Amino acid sequence: MIYFITGNKNKYKEAILRVSNMEMLSIDLAEVQNIDAKVVIQEKLKEAKKAKPNCSLLVEDSALYFLEQGQGLLPGVFIKWFQKNFTLEELSASAIKLNQTKAKASCYLGYYCSKEKKNYFFEGNILGEIVSPRGDNGFGWDVMFKPDGFDKTFAELSDEEKLKISHRGRAFQKMNEHLELA
Repeated sequence: MIYFITGNKNKYKEAILRVSNMEMLSIDLAEVQNIDAKVVIQEKLKEAKKAKPNCSLLVEDSALYFLEQGQGLLPGVFIKWFQKNFTLEELSASAIKLNQTKAKASCYLGYYCSKEKKNYFFEGNILGEIVSPRGDNGFGWDVMFKPDGFDKTFAELSDEEKLKISHRGRAFQKMNEHLELA
C-alpha cells in the first residue's frame, strides 16, 4: 500500500486513476519555500517519512510557470500562494496584459519505497497558454490553462481527457510504469 499524503481530494481523485494501490492520508506537512520545485518535493518527502515511518509514501507538488523567452519564472511552485492573494481572473489578466501567456504546467512526485528504502522522483510537464478563466471542471488554475494543441482549458476537458495529457497525469504515468517494472 502507498500512502499519498495530500489534503487535496481532487489530486487524489486524479492519482487513483493511475496508481490503484494507493490510499489518501491527510497530514499537514511543513513545506519549505524554494523556487526550485525539486528541493520542495525532496523536503516534503523527508517530512512525510518523519510523520509516517516504515511506510511507502507519495508526495506531490505542482507548479505553473509563466514563460518569458522560454524561461520558467513565477508563479511556479508559489502558484497556490498567488491564488490566495489574487483571483484567477487577476492572474490571467496580468499575463495577458503583459503578453506573457505562454506557460508550462509541472507536477513533481516524490515516492519513498519502504521495501527498498529508496526515494524515486517523477516529473510531468505540459506546455500551454494562459487564457481568461473558463470551464467548471477541474480545480485550482485549471480554468486559465489551455494546453497546446487544444481549444479547451483543463477545466473544459473531462477528467479522463485531462488525465491523459496533464502534467499530473504524465507524472503519475511515469510512476505507474516504474511500479509495473519493479
